[in-house]
Formats: sequence, structure tokens, C-alpha cells
Amino acid sequence: MAWNEPGGDNKDPWSGKGGEQGPPDLDEVVKKMQDRLGGLFGGKGGNGGNRSGGGPVSGPAGTKGIIGLVVVGLVVLLGFKSFYTIAPAERGVVLRFGAYYEVTQPGLNFLIPVVDDVIKVNVDQISTFPSKETMLTKDENIVDIELTVQFKVQDPVDYLFQDRDPDKTIRDATETALRETIGKSKLDFILTEGRGSIASDIKRRIQELISFYKTGLEVTSVNTQPAKPPEAVKSAFDDAIKAREDKARQENQAEAYANDVVPRARGAASRVTAAAGAYKEQVIAEAEGETSRFLAVMKEYEKAPVVTRQRLYLETLEQVMGNTNKVIMDVKAGNSLMYLPIDKLIEARPDSLRSSSNPQATIKEPVENLLREDNRSRRVR
Repeated sequence: MAWNEPGGDNKDPWSGKGGEQGPPDLDEVVKKMQDRLGGLFGGKGGNGGNRSGGGPVSGPAGTKGIIGLVVVGLVVLLGFKSFYTIAPAERGVVLRFGAYYEVTQPGLNFLIPVVDDVIKVNVDQISTFPSKETMLTKDENIVDIELTVQFKVQDPVDYLFQDRDPDKTIRDATETALRETIGKSKLDFILTEGRGSIASDIKRRIQELISFYKTGLEVTSVNTQPAKPPEAVKSAFDDAIKAREDKARQENQAEAYANDVVPRARGAASRVTAAAGAYKEQVIAEAEGETSRFLAVMKEYEKAPVVTRQRLYLETLEQVMGNTNKVIMDVKAGNSLMYLPIDKLIEARPDSLRSSSNPQATIKEPVENLLREDNRSRRVR
């Protein structure tokens, strides 16, 4: 039953004893609290306190004690708040009255409480995010590219104050660099030997963009997965790759065959060239020798024409008949033929001449005798 309802005896919960009405006196409540605190810290309170006219009076000693404790507590609190620690992987960015002041290094550092504020930034932590795009190449082919970018904070001041969202900026820069690099490359280069150079180009372009926007970030690595065509045309791409591999294999075989045949052909050509040169030198030398002999014979002929002519005649006969066993001579102004059985003449010679290895020397004397007889018969006629 409420105090103000009928039958509630009109008892006000704020009233004191004896049924007095109205709220309690605020001054009296404050004085009671001061008396109690003064008693705790050495002052007199309660009934033991000084009274004037029967009312409680606050003690000055208790008030001074409270103030001293408050001051000591504030000093201790400010002492704790004036020092802070920076971990080895962190850098502290100090703000004084909300504006950038300095960057503090790892270790114990000092700040002004209430005035300074410190933001700790981890500069050694490596962050990673993936990126996958489908894009058009330079030769108008579609390819799927997937890569992973790793980065860390390089400049904590730029990271906090120069760019609103550095993480979003580096993602946008990655997409831009990826599209630019792939758009300037052909499909064959992307699928085969261009993987490493493409990753290097993407990393360089990302770093240029985030440095331009002062994000305070540094790209540590860009890892690209093998590029692959879209699923809808994957079979056609597989056939093209197989044909490219067959082409490379055929080219290697052809090159191996060429490396085997060409040196041998060059060696044969060198031999033929060397033989031709040797034959040329031989012919020239023989011609020069024949010329020298002819000139020598001509000089002798000019000195003694009859003797020289006779000697040339005999030498010619010797060369002609040296390779035959039978000779038939026609006699001028007559109808008879002279038959020279050279083989018989050789057999008629002594054994020492017959065994000679030079048949010309063997038949020389008989032939000369026959020729002398023939000349003698001509002079008689």
C-alpha cells in the first residue's frame, strides 16, 4: 500500500522519526559526511567534534588531509602516465595537442600527460592479401591471373595521416598495376617465360602508385600463380599449348640435325677446296716446269739443231714404244713393213738386262740399231 493512499498512515519515506514531513536537510547531510571523513583522517567528527549551538562543524584538519591525499594520488598517477614503452617491432607516433610531434623508437619514452598522445604502429608485421582478375591481353585474349601481395608499414607518419585508407589504396593500386601489365603483354609470353618478369613489373608499378599517394607502405613481394585461360576455352588452350610444345620439339630435332650435318658438309667443302687448291698448285708447278724444260731445250736446239732434233726424236720413240711389245714401221718408197718384235728382243737380251725393271733401257739398244740401219738404207737409195 502506497504511503499516500488511504490507510497508509501518510508516512512519507523521506520523513524522519516522529512522523515529520518534508525532505531531509542537504546541509546536514554534507556536514555528517565531513565529520565522518574527518574522523577517518585525524579530524574530530560526530559527537566528538566542535559544536557551536549544538550543530556539527567540519574540521579543517580533515579537509587538509583529504586534499593532500588527492594531490599525492594525482602526482603518482601522472608519474605512471608520463612513461610508456615501445616494442622492438613498433614505432610510436606522438601527437601533441592533437597534431603530429615526433616518432619515438623502441624502448622507454617520456610524454606529457593529457597534452601528448601516442599511437603505436607495427612496422615489422607483414600483411598479405590475394588478388584474382580476368582480363584482356595485348593480343586480345582472355586470361585469369591470380597473385598474392605482401606489404608492411614503411613510414608510420604517412600511414596514419597522409592517406585515409592505405589498405584500400594498395588494393586498388594492385588492380591497376595488374591490368596495365597484362594489357601490355601477349598471351604466349604470359603463359610461358613471362611469369617472373610480370611479377617484377607488377611489384614495381604498385610501389610507384602507393609512393605517389604517400600511403607509407612498402611492397615486400608479389607472388603470381601460373596464368590459365577461362574454363570455357580451356580445352582449346590446352590444344594450343600442346601444338606449341610439338613445335618446340620439332625445332630442337631440326636444330640437332643441322648441328650434325652442317659441320660435316663444311668439312667436306673444306677438303674439296683444299684439294682444288693443291691441284691448282700442282698444275701451275707442272706447267712452269714444262715451260722451263721447253726453254732449256730450245736453248740447246739453237746451239745444235741436228743433234737436239735427233735426241728429241729418240726420246719420243722411247716414250711411245716403252709401253708396247710390238712395233710396225712403214718404210718410205717401198711396199714392205718393218715389224719389230720387242718382246722377242727383250728375251734375246742377257739375263741382267732382261730382269731390269726399266723396259725402255732393255729395248733401247736394239731399237737404236734398227733405226741406224734404216737411215743407212735411206742414204743408199
